[in-house]
Amino acid sequence: MTPQPNPQAGAAVKAADRAHVFHSWSAQELIDPLAVAGAEGSYFWDYEGKRYLDLSSGLVYTNIGYQHPKVVAAIQEQAARMTTFAPAFAVEARSEAARLIAERTPGDLDKIFFTNGGADAVEHAVRMARLHTGRPKVLSAYRSYHGGTQQAINLTGDPRRWASDSGSAGVVRFWAPFLYRSRFYAETEEQECARALEHLETTIAFEGPASVAAIILETVPGTAGIMMPPPGYLAGVREICDKYGIVFVLDEVMAGFGRTGTWFAADLYDVVPDLMTFAKGVNSGYVPLGGVAISAEIAATFAERPYPGGLTYSGHPLACAAAVATINVMEEEGIVEHAARLGAEVVEPALRELAERHPSVGDVRGVGMFWALELVKNRETREPLVPYNATGQAATPMSAFAASAKAHGVWPFVNMNRTHVVPPCNVSEAELKEGLAALDTALSVADEYTE
Repeated sequence: MTPQPNPQAGAAVKAADRAHVFHSWSAQELIDPLAVAGAEGSYFWDYEGKRYLDLSSGLVYTNIGYQHPKVVAAIQEQAARMTTFAPAFAVEARSEAARLIAERTPGDLDKIFFTNGGADAVEHAVRMARLHTGRPKVLSAYRSYHGGTQQAINLTGDPRRWASDSGSAGVVRFWAPFLYRSRFYAETEEQECARALEHLETTIAFEGPASVAAIILETVPGTAGIMMPPPGYLAGVREICDKYGIVFVLDEVMAGFGRTGTWFAADLYDVVPDLMTFAKGVNSGYVPLGGVAISAEIAATFAERPYPGGLTYSGHPLACAAAVATINVMEEEGIVEHAARLGAEVVEPALRELAERHPSVGDVRGVGMFWALELVKNRETREPLVPYNATGQAATPMSAFAASAKAHGVWPFVNMNRTHVVPPCNVSEAELKEGLAALDTALSVADEYTE
């Protein structure tokens, strides 16, 4: 679709937004939201007619891009037949979505509890773990994000938690492996893995193993920086959980459904959790949907004992119809394989070449269509480009970088000292190269702030 400029309409949209919309994670008077006129494929555009290649995939969820015709048609067809129905009934779209998801989840995660998104999927996974074990505590990692609802935000290990941290949510935090900024003075991935596992087990010992219901980890942390766990780490966590009877929860809300070049990031590590949360890419965000994939053992806990939880819109027919169509499209069009190939053959070589030329790039990491560049002021000391959780004037270098990227037609996903390269998983090679070229130009702005 060719964008048609309509500044007057854009001004009206913007005025209504500023008058009435309360935006998340924002100081309301300090933001200036872009008025978006439309989107298709890997692009969206504003009312001035300017197009942007979406290197953010919305909020890392448009895994098949915007307005895929088969998914749009599936939503329309479902709306014509049955727009909604209560979750206590068996409905074709819901049943088929659960079947298709269960076919792709690892191991025996064959029961699917549907939610409205990722945060409430985490809430219910934690509730299931506590009820299954009869234990109160949950361990989660620093440098993590699990959602904005009360339990999920308390599990989160970044500054977004601070304002809502009740200190009484039964959460204990630990350091997961991240060699570039190691908390364990490690020099190799092997050392980082071994020391992180020792630290985790020691934390459990001091907290009391019989009090720990679950360990929750993002399989590959997303907004915290796409920190690929070293070989053996997730398998080691699985062993620790088995040793102490702890439920192992993997959060695949961001990493799932093709983002890592596999159906789930767990497939990269050959590990099977007891519970796995999902959302976002399950239907490319077209209609809100999330869920928990449940192992046979935990499902059996609630075979004759009611599960005390539910949602009015659990397994909403429109959302499930979108999920069925999305999964089928991903299969038919080879989107998962496409993401893996482009990640290995295009993104990784290009980003590593950028890192060689730009002193602001301290680290490159990722897989599939899930990449991050760590931006630094000094490569030798690894000093971050801006201070931790910087705002206002202190965040100027990152703000200038993001503004340059947008001026050159790409919309980056920027968080603290990182820019993420997370386009739709079916982005074309030509589109991807266009975006990487614009990123190259924008990094020159970040370079101006290095030492």
